[in-house]
Amino acid sequence: MAQKTVSADTSLHRTLANLWPYMWPSDRPDLKMRVAIAGFFLVVAEVVLVFVPFFYKWATNALSDKPLPDYLPIALATPIILVVAYNISRIVQIGFDQFNNALFARVGQHAVRQLAHRTFVHMHSLSLRFHLERKTGGLSRVIERGVKGIESIVRLALLSAVPTMIEFALVAAIFAVNYGWLYVAIMAVTVWLYVWFTIKASEWRIHIRRQMNDSDTEANTKAIDSLLNFETVKYFNNEDMEARRFDSSMARYEEAATKTWTSLGWLNFGQGVIFGLGMMASMALSAWEVTRGTQTIGDFVFINTMLMQLSVPLNFIGFMYREIRQGLTDIEQMFDLLDVPPEVKDRPGARPLRVMQGHVRFENVVFAYDPARPILKGISLEIPAGKTVAVVGPSGAGKSTISRLLFRFYDIQEGAILVDGQDIRDVTQKSLRAAIGMVPQDTVLFNDTIAYNIRYGRPDATEEEVRRAAELAQISTFVESLPEGYETMVGERGLKLSGGEKQRVAIARTILKAPPILILDEATSALDTHTEQEIQAALDLVSQGRTTLVIAHRLSTVIRADEIIVLKDGRIAERGTHRALLDAGGLYADMWARQREADEAEERLRRARETDEMGVVVRKVPSY
Repeated sequence: MAQKTVSADTSLHRTLANLWPYMWPSDRPDLKMRVAIAGFFLVVAEVVLVFVPFFYKWATNALSDKPLPDYLPIALATPIILVVAYNISRIVQIGFDQFNNALFARVGQHAVRQLAHRTFVHMHSLSLRFHLERKTGGLSRVIERGVKGIESIVRLALLSAVPTMIEFALVAAIFAVNYGWLYVAIMAVTVWLYVWFTIKASEWRIHIRRQMNDSDTEANTKAIDSLLNFETVKYFNNEDMEARRFDSSMARYEEAATKTWTSLGWLNFGQGVIFGLGMMASMALSAWEVTRGTQTIGDFVFINTMLMQLSVPLNFIGFMYREIRQGLTDIEQMFDLLDVPPEVKDRPGARPLRVMQGHVRFENVVFAYDPARPILKGISLEIPAGKTVAVVGPSGAGKSTISRLLFRFYDIQEGAILVDGQDIRDVTQKSLRAAIGMVPQDTVLFNDTIAYNIRYGRPDATEEEVRRAAELAQISTFVESLPEGYETMVGERGLKLSGGEKQRVAIARTILKAPPILILDEATSALDTHTEQEIQAALDLVSQGRTTLVIAHRLSTVIRADEIIVLKDGRIAERGTHRALLDAGGLYADMWARQREADEAEERLRRARETDEMGVVVRKVPSY
């Protein structure tokens, strides 16, 4: 238990230390000035607050014909004036509070923005492996709660907790000077018991709150995952199953949320009992002194008012403690995310890639996602500048891994990958990826306009350049036929467009980027034969004069490649031109024969369907 406490304290201090530079930014003297001014007026506001009850006391004594203090100015020595002064001082104190809120707003929101920006940038610096293993919904929830946690710390810790401590110290001093240490002792014991009970109960509630947050994160992740895969859910008629999965998470959330509210009731009741007993003792002592003539009615009212005034922040302390601890926990999770090191990093002194010709070479490359399961086992290949090399092979042979390694999504375990003689591990990732264009199999578009998605290849491109890229990708006619043209929204992940239309947008995007090196990663494998032929014509156009690596499933798309590499079990089984590999009668020739048979069967089936649609009774060609 002690170890856990030490660990929690260490974690708390680390989180506060990480957060401090955002609250006191070294490069923003204007924000530091805001913090200093707000701190000054925060103290002034608390001094005004503790003196408000004095006007109430003097007004009470004046109304009961009790003598007023000699130091009170004559101008204030009437009940009406004292009542006015009492309320004006309350208004002034509220004004100071709101002024502090306004000053701290800029500081807090600057911290939120800076930390959120840093986290967003860091997320994009992490490896592909990290993003494949993490759930986007849960990740976004961590960032969202971390941002809210910063606001909680600023609003509650600085604007509520600190003023409460100042107020308690001032009240204790006033009671000690005016009424003796017995009142201070009663107040101190009451506040200590109150805070102790609040912290203990809040720690118990934080555990329940974490269960509620975990259930909320799980439900949110499942909801996002289900909605992103909307079509898949429909394909398999699994709406009920998805609803049950979501509801099971919400059921756990319901249970935890119910416990949270129930525990809050016990917390509030316990706080009320402790403070009520302390207030009863103080007021009973004051009432006794009034009967003895050592205190006035004004003193009795003053003590009651001062304690009631102190009860307001104390009633808030449970909420403050819980929210501050929860905020620190949420911020800690965000900082833990920031502590995740990027798997692929630029080496110290890495220089920008200098592409002179675009010659790519793999030298005895060995790579494994998992050490127990090697993917590439000593691959050596060259893609001469301006030439096209295709990589084919059975599923799982490592074809797409080659494109990911060239993009440096992962670092290889052995060997080297060179571009114009430069090891890609010695150059900056930004310059490497700027030199490479990619047309993937599964093109995912942003939920924005067609123009935005094409211009994503080069954000500073002009409208004319966007249209020219669309023409070269053979999609301009289709786009211009749409009611909103290039301003047409493509929907979530581009779902409003067909597969061929999305591929053409991807090709236009790559044309606009104009990279010297091009990767076509099974860019037509998800399309029908007719669309594939149309897309292939656009791909042939975009690859002219560029160093091109083609990762292919359909062999008909690589017959014009300068060299074809055949992978099997992570090794190069065959290599050569299309004709040479067919003549060799090996693995490639066998794959070619099987695909030809499948294509011919598909063509016969298509013709049979067309004949059937014309009203002619035909024998259906069985599909295998």
